Amino acid sequence: AAHGARKMEDYGRFLALLASSLLVGFVSVILSLVWVFHYREGLSWDGSPAEFNWHPVLIITGFVFMQGIAIIVYRLPWTWKCSKLLMKFIHAGLNTIAMILAIVSMVAVFDFHNAKNIPNMYSLHSWIGLTAVIFYSLQLFLGFAVFLLPFAPVRLRVALMPIHVYSGLTIFATVIATALMGITEKLIFALKNPAYSASPPEATLVNCLGLLLVIFGSLILWMASRPHWKRPPAENAKILRPIGATPEGTEVESTMTNSSNADKSDLRSNTEAARKQNIKFDEAGQRSTM
Repeated sequence: AAHGARKMEDYGRFLALLASSLLVGFVSVILSLVWVFHYREGLSWDGSPAEFNWHPVLIITGFVFMQGIAIIVYRLPWTWKCSKLLMKFIHAGLNTIAMILAIVSMVAVFDFHNAKNIPNMYSLHSWIGLTAVIFYSLQLFLGFAVFLLPFAPVRLRVALMPIHVYSGLTIFATVIATALMGITEKLIFALKNPAYSASPPEATLVNCLGLLLVIFGSLILWMASRPHWKRPPAENAKILRPIGATPEGTEVESTMTNSSNADKSDLRSNTEAARKQNIKFDEAGQRSTM
């Protein structure tokens, strides 16, 4: 029963973090809209500053918020009974939409710069931003080729999975850092009278937006890095379990969830053995191609 209570408490903690990150992400998107509609020229596609404004709005909506949700989609406990393949499609789909929005947002900047004869690609913000977009598209392409399509051998998936995870988290963190640079740059350029240094309301609003982006990023990275919130390897236990171990996701799960007084420690060590054995194969996403 203690184990069940601990599970529930952990689940509650996960839900609280998930709700917080959704709220912070959502508020960030709203603040970006308040910024461009209330303090700037709104949104349009005519080479004016209102076209530039698509840039912050789409980056925050797609490249930050949607990418963040895409990262933690495997962690949602109520999806652990869904097929892994379905979750892969959701993960890939959200990242693809984020990618499209990021590209549109960059086109808006280049278009605006060219219309106003402003030089392109001179700032550190633009260098790192373009680098992030290039690596993100590579990550997306390789993710599709290796993990989603059923052709890659399991060994390749096992080898690439840690790199895929590391790259995804690094790109996500870099995108947030780049957004902060962009926000700062825009405020320094745009606030002339009163200046940024005079802390007008716009400066305060947008500084708060930057803070929220950091909070959002830290919540997502925390959820993505907790080992006990990983999607459990269920299916493979049946195929690859050591002789005599209980397949996970079948009897074990039902025994563990009802609070019978069976000796769970014995059961858990068995499950643990099966899990260790299968984790490599599962990370490789083998179950989706079985």
